[in-house]
Amino acid sequence: MTQDRPLRNVRRNFAGLDAPALVSCEEPPMGVPKDRGSALDDLGGRIDAARSAQRPKSGRAEGEIRAASIAWRMVTELVVGVFIGAAIGWGIDRLAGTLPLFLIVFGILGFAAGVKTMLRSAEEIRRKQEASSSKGAPSKHENPTP
Repeated sequence: MTQDRPLRNVRRNFAGLDAPALVSCEEPPMGVPKDRGSALDDLGGRIDAARSAQRPKSGRAEGEIRAASIAWRMVTELVVGVFIGAAIGWGIDRLAGTLPLFLIVFGILGFAAGVKTMLRSAEEIRRKQEASSSKGAPSKHENPTP
């Protein structure tokens, strides 16, 4: 049995038996293209092109998305506060047998907690915006003119 390509003897353990197998050193395994490097480079180029096509064209769209995200965060905080307060009130009413009393009281308390959380989030966002805008500008206490 004469072949043109060099072969190597590989031992594989199959059910406890060592059996020699002849494997070619030159050809890639089945299903793998021979020129993998250029195929991967081509794929990487197509991925980069798709990513750049998906990016917003201007910073304005990015700012609008950020503003919408902040608005949804605040609305969610308010609604969750009301629901948690109402759920606690409903649970107490079920245990005490006074159906609307604690539901209303804790619903109002949940609303107040939601508003407080919203205001805290708004303050945190305002601080972050001030910090990012003041990085390039002089602070209030510095004299910009020499």
